[in-house]
Amino acid sequence: MQFAKRMDRLGTENAFVVLAQVTKLKEEGKDIINFGVGEPDFDTPLNIKKAGTRAIEENKTHYGPPAGIPDFRREVAKYVSKTRGIDVCPDEVLITSGVKPMIFYAIHALVDEGDEVVYPNPGYPIYESIINFVGGKSVPLPLLEEKKFSFDINDLKKAVTVKTKMIVINSPANPTGGILSQEDLEGIAEIAIKNNIWVLSDEIYGRIIYSGQFKSISSIPGMKERTIILDGFSKIYAMTGWRLGYGVMVKELAGQAIRLQTNVDTCSATFTQYAGIEAYRGPQDATYEMVREFRERRDLIVKGLNDIKGISCLVPDGAFYVFPNVTKVCKNLGLQDSRELQQLILHKADVAVLPRTSFGVKNVGETEEYIRLSYATSKENIIEGLRRIKNLLEK
Repeated sequence: MQFAKRMDRLGTENAFVVLAQVTKLKEEGKDIINFGVGEPDFDTPLNIKKAGTRAIEENKTHYGPPAGIPDFRREVAKYVSKTRGIDVCPDEVLITSGVKPMIFYAIHALVDEGDEVVYPNPGYPIYESIINFVGGKSVPLPLLEEKKFSFDINDLKKAVTVKTKMIVINSPANPTGGILSQEDLEGIAEIAIKNNIWVLSDEIYGRIIYSGQFKSISSIPGMKERTIILDGFSKIYAMTGWRLGYGVMVKELAGQAIRLQTNVDTCSATFTQYAGIEAYRGPQDATYEMVREFRERRDLIVKGLNDIKGISCLVPDGAFYVFPNVTKVCKNLGLQDSRELQQLILHKADVAVLPRTSFGVKNVGETEEYIRLSYATSKENIIEGLRRIKNLLEK
């Protein structure tokens, strides 16, 4: 069977590949502890669920405008204006079915064949996948452990050429939990403004931080008009299955993205948008409690990992992932890379983690090995999972 050549350029999200393995092993009777998928184990807050079911009961189940229902676009514009310190109008908001579609729309609307896009590596794999799919050239920007998984500004300067159309940033980041500092953001902004480059800023973990205040590059003078903000409800409101996100961008670009949405999705589900209105207007107690719990889990998993021979783990400042260095473990066990280690841990310890290569091909000169663990699971699972890993690696 022959498929379109462009399909050879399309990647995937390996977290779901590992999830399929986990599901199969569980069906075979295995007791698997899953640190793989980045999904909060909390339930959607009750007030939000009630708003969604109420919308269904009130028959708000028909087509809505492709850009989103007006009340929700206004609510998002108000929220982003307040949290980023910029003036956003509803016409600059596009409601999407999760954040992924907005990655797709932004890159399709702006990147021609041969255009270059700089993206974080290791990073969320969908960035590279869509860049390649549209025929762009993906240019990795190394995130460095010695910089708490930020980047070297000189590396960014070297990565930018006359063909660079876009820079992708993600802070707090998947898979590292790293956060870009104000100095980092100002360095990116200076380069973007000087070279007339768009910035795609993935801010989905912006409210899951453990020190300081969230900073958006859109707040820097001269950046609002060249930034596409990505945000949504999956993480902070535990609404992964609701599929609800949005993009914020200048009105002209929003119009192009809306055309793409009309061709792909028509519109986001209407009743989920009413749930989103309640999420922003209603009480936030559940979100504060979730972040508090994530902080405790973070401290627990970092300590446990650093107690395992051959593993070293930085303390992440945001999101709900750790990205420990396992180079010594691989060497001690005679393993070629973190992929072999991930498979060993899965099949011998019944614990699912993700290898470094789930988040991009290694950068030139990169020699260290890493795995990602999501601590969006119970403390009991963290303790038991680490016990199993320790027993396997230290026996």
